[in-house]
Amino acid sequence: MKKITLLLSLLSLLAIGCSRDFRSPNGTLKATVDGQTVSVYYQNTLAATVHLGLVTAEADLDSALTFTGSTPKSLINDDYMMKTGKRAHCQNTAKQYRLSYKNPAGDKLDVLIRLYDDGFAFSYQLPGDVETLEDRSAWQIAEGTPRWMAQLKTDYESYYPFSTSGKPNPDDPMARFNRNPGAWGFPALYEPAEGVFALLSESDLRHGDSAASLDNRADSEWYRVHLTGPAHFAEGRSPWRLAIIGSLADVVESTLVTDLASYTAFDPDWVEPGVSSWIYWAYNHGSKDFALIKSYIDLAAAQGWPYCLVDWEWPQMEGGYSIEDVMAYAKEKGIKINLWYNSGTSWVGAGAPQPEDCLNEPERREQELAWLESLGVSGIKVDFFLPDDARMVDYYLDILEDAARHHLLVDFHGCTIPRGWQHTWPNMVSMESVLGAEWYNNGPFLTPRAASHNATLPFTRGVIGPMDYTPGTFTDSQFPHITTYAHELALPILFESGLQHMPDRPEAYAALPAEVQAMLSGLPAAWDDTRLLAGYPGEFAVLARQKDGKWYIAGINGGDEPKEISFSLDRLNAPQGSWTLFADGDEDRSFRIGTISPEGDVTVPCRARGGFVLVLD
Repeated sequence: MKKITLLLSLLSLLAIGCSRDFRSPNGTLKATVDGQTVSVYYQNTLAATVHLGLVTAEADLDSALTFTGSTPKSLINDDYMMKTGKRAHCQNTAKQYRLSYKNPAGDKLDVLIRLYDDGFAFSYQLPGDVETLEDRSAWQIAEGTPRWMAQLKTDYESYYPFSTSGKPNPDDPMARFNRNPGAWGFPALYEPAEGVFALLSESDLRHGDSAASLDNRADSEWYRVHLTGPAHFAEGRSPWRLAIIGSLADVVESTLVTDLASYTAFDPDWVEPGVSSWIYWAYNHGSKDFALIKSYIDLAAAQGWPYCLVDWEWPQMEGGYSIEDVMAYAKEKGIKINLWYNSGTSWVGAGAPQPEDCLNEPERREQELAWLESLGVSGIKVDFFLPDDARMVDYYLDILEDAARHHLLVDFHGCTIPRGWQHTWPNMVSMESVLGAEWYNNGPFLTPRAASHNATLPFTRGVIGPMDYTPGTFTDSQFPHITTYAHELALPILFESGLQHMPDRPEAYAALPAEVQAMLSGLPAAWDDTRLLAGYPGEFAVLARQKDGKWYIAGINGGDEPKEISFSLDRLNAPQGSWTLFADGDEDRSFRIGTISPEGDVTVPCRARGGFVLVLD
């Protein structure tokens, strides 16, 4: 009997030892578990290393954990439809394993890991409702590794400057807004080997969860997952920490953030993405002026855009007019109205923008949203959120849930980043959390950096979800843009947003060539497919998007010198035909418009900070 017991024990140890290597469905990714360290390989190249561990109110589940084994793999099949995003029909498959650990006191920690062909994710499993005080997970990025990371800000409106060091960039003008130089926001992109990239983020925050960021103050090479505050993981499961891994195309085209999110909470048939006119960029206080609002409703009608956003201060409309007058005029024109709301705080000190205290208390929120539904309002833009601890995560989710009941779209501003909520709550059509065109209002520092910044966003912030950058500014706001007209025309295609806000003045769009106006009139705000055709962060980007069989290709030059951008159409499987090319003209603020019938590679000359759009006729 003793011999049998000993044999079983040896077999058990051998099984544990043999189970420490795990692979994705097609074998592209492999994870090796060595104690609390997981190393992830992409085609035999080490792409990501993460340390596992937690500290709860009841136990230290980080110090001296022992790996006790893993369960056999289970297959995860993701097949779902999205109302917004880079792809309508999302399909992904993963192998899932459960890793088991215990500390010297016998307290247990389980970790679910998933290996997708384009990424790795893990989630902690705790027994019941246990308060988590610290997430001790940490990603390793060695000094010397190229990276594009944003210093943490509450509103995530930062640059992603190129660096090879874990130390903050002193030349980053947004660094002055960060009181902790070792704090970094998601997403974080790095290049562990030439042509191999990894993008770190998280997904599926639920009630009780605290959003996380990265912190490398203790060691510049180890980026610890830092909780904004204590968390009570829903059903004992933490959010998914994830790394999208592969080529740049693998990263940009990945839907891993929504693959990992909880499934859709309601029937989204009524959710309609679309392009919207927007008054604030050109007229910061324009929502007080009924005549100006009418001109933006007229703009939407003339361009065939379904929406118009009426921004802050609309309750203070002058001349005896009210939002009811706006709704009546919009109804005549066949335009849907979305309204701005203050979340209940202010970043501008005394005299907070109105309406301010309508959404932060459940009863008041229900009253306001019911009134909006009865008025025929289509959606709300909610602004000015505080740091995203568990209380604030609950608030975001409460707004989404209540708005969905009243058939209202939601666009969050001054907010956290997308964490998969666009899958769970399809009425969440966009989030700002980007240093976008609005910053032409706020200072001179966007002007010289915009082109490079724009050429970085498709590989960083744009990967994880909708981004309300408010693209397509042809005239100037308080501070000028020095990107070309063709560069600006490319941005509404390059940057995905379920509500694509077009911010320029009505007369600016009316002055564009007829061919450009026609293209903007038919511009989709949600896509059936997305493909990266060429690019490198900060230098240039060429992205193709498809809607109803029609391909749109947008390219931009992020550099301050002219550049010829070359790419192939082979990956599109597009039918043979002619394409309309909108390219840089002889001057920055002019177009060259023509028709081409490309075969093989395409090369488009771009001006400094220039760009182009190709549309399959």
